[in-house]
Amino acid sequence: MRNAVIIKSFQNGISVYLNEEIPFLDLLDEVVFKFRESRNFFKNAKMAISLEGRTLTEEEERMVLNAICENSDLHIVCLVGKDEEKNQNYLKAIQQLEYRNSEEDNDGHFYRGTLKDGQILETESSIVVLGDVYPGSAIISTKDIVILGGLFGKAYAGGNGSEGHFVAALEMAPERLQIGDFKYKCGKQMKWSIKPKVQPKIAYVKDNKVVMEPITKELLSDLPL
Repeated sequence: MRNAVIIKSFQNGISVYLNEEIPFLDLLDEVVFKFRESRNFFKNAKMAISLEGRTLTEEEERMVLNAICENSDLHIVCLVGKDEEKNQNYLKAIQQLEYRNSEEDNDGHFYRGTLKDGQILETESSIVVLGDVYPGSAIISTKDIVILGGLFGKAYAGGNGSEGHFVAALEMAPERLQIGDFKYKCGKQMKWSIKPKVQPKIAYVKDNKVVMEPITKELLSDLPL
């Protein structure tokens, strides 16, 4: 279907508008076609991405993101919200990640999949995970960690001892989190507690301790990274 998928750009990212009327599998084929067609245009760009125009389940969202990743050379740094303000929320974090990678001549690492109990993913680069980090699993990076899913296991950023790194996730409920030499004090969740509203959060070092806050435009403007 013509114009079933429309790509528009914003600063350091793209919005992908998805037709809400056609069957999902037909839409997925259109996503594949569109990004194959645009492959040379995007090349190895690192971008935030916003999916708009259609309400997607979590599984459909991940299928769309996988289709984009497999049919382009894009490095998706994060998935952002559907309004312009949220699109800007991640901007500074993306720029910071790109700056570190270019200065150290070391591209970030991209991992598609979910880490399950007992699995450990370790890298010398900044890393973007498209999936969840389940309880009992761990992700270790000498630099930054961005998770396009939930962090429910362990995360260790700044493994080189540096505190100037961050961990960001669409849902934050880590078993353990450490940045450089500083550990985050994870609260215990009661069995029957009400689950809080899911909100993207970022953890970073401030005043010699790890703090975790919702990602906002104001926060990223003052982030001490």
